Amino acid sequence: MTTIPSITLNDGLTLPAIGFGTYRLNGASGVNTILSAIDTGYRLLDSAFNYENEGAVGEAVRRSSVPREQLLVTSKLPGRHHTYKEALATIQESLFRAGLDYYDLYLIHWPNPSKDLYVEAWQALIDAKRWGLIRSIGVCNFLPEHLERIIKETGVTPSVDQVELHPYFNQEKQRAWDREHGIVTESWSPLARANQLLKDATIKKIADAHNKSIPQIILRWHFQLGALPLPKSSSPKRQLDNLSVFDFSLTDAEMQTIAGLSRPDGRTFDQDPAKYEEF
Repeated sequence: MTTIPSITLNDGLTLPAIGFGTYRLNGASGVNTILSAIDTGYRLLDSAFNYENEGAVGEAVRRSSVPREQLLVTSKLPGRHHTYKEALATIQESLFRAGLDYYDLYLIHWPNPSKDLYVEAWQALIDAKRWGLIRSIGVCNFLPEHLERIIKETGVTPSVDQVELHPYFNQEKQRAWDREHGIVTESWSPLARANQLLKDATIKKIADAHNKSIPQIILRWHFQLGALPLPKSSSPKRQLDNLSVFDFSLTDAEMQTIAGLSRPDGRTFDQDPAKYEEF
C-alpha cells in the first residue's frame, strides 16, 4: 500500500497529505465506493451536511476493518445554519446522521458574507471543539478578509481553509496568506471536476515525461504546493492511481509551467466567496 506523507495542523492534529472527496456518493453505492477508498489506503474522508451523505460516510466507517481512530472524517456546516444555536444543533445532527461520537475536522462551508453570521458560526465551532464534538475546526472558501475577522474577533485561527484549487485557478495569493498564518490549504475540485484540464496538452507533455497520468501530475503539483487535495473517484483503479503520486517529483520548471496555466476566470463555476452564497 502507498505510504502517504502527513501534514500537521496548527492545533496538532495530523492529516494525510491527500484525502478522498465524497460529494455525490450517497446510499448503498456510496457506502461501497467509500469502503473501496478506505481499502485502497485513504484515511481522510471529506463530507458535508449539504452532501446529504454523512450517513453513508458513517456507515462506511463502521463497516471498514480500519479502526475508527485511524480514520479522519470531515463534515461542514451549511450556510442556512450559521446562527450560534442552529450551528451547534447542526453539528450534533451531523454526528447523529453519521453515527459518530466526534468529527476529526469540521468546517464552515461558505462565509455567506451578506448574511454576516460567519463569526457567530465560528464561535459555535470553537465551543463544539471545546466540548469534544470536534477535534479540529476550520473553514471553506474564506477569503483573507473573512479569515482576518474571525481571528480578530475570537482569537482562534482555523486549522484549514478548503478552497477551489487546480491548475486553472491556483489560488497563489490565498495560499500565501494561509501559509503565513499557519493555515493548511485544502483543495476542492483538485482535478477541476474533470473538465478540459484532463486533456490539457501542456500537462500531458509533463505526464509523458514522468510516465504518469495527467491526474497524477496534477495531484503531485498540489502536494508540492503544500496544498492538500481531495480527489473523488468511484473507480478502484483511479482511486489507487490518485494515491500513487509520492514516488516521483516535478521539477521547478515543471511547477512553473503548470503555474502558468492559472487564469483570473479559472473557477469551474462562478463561485466567488465574496458574493456567492450557499444555503
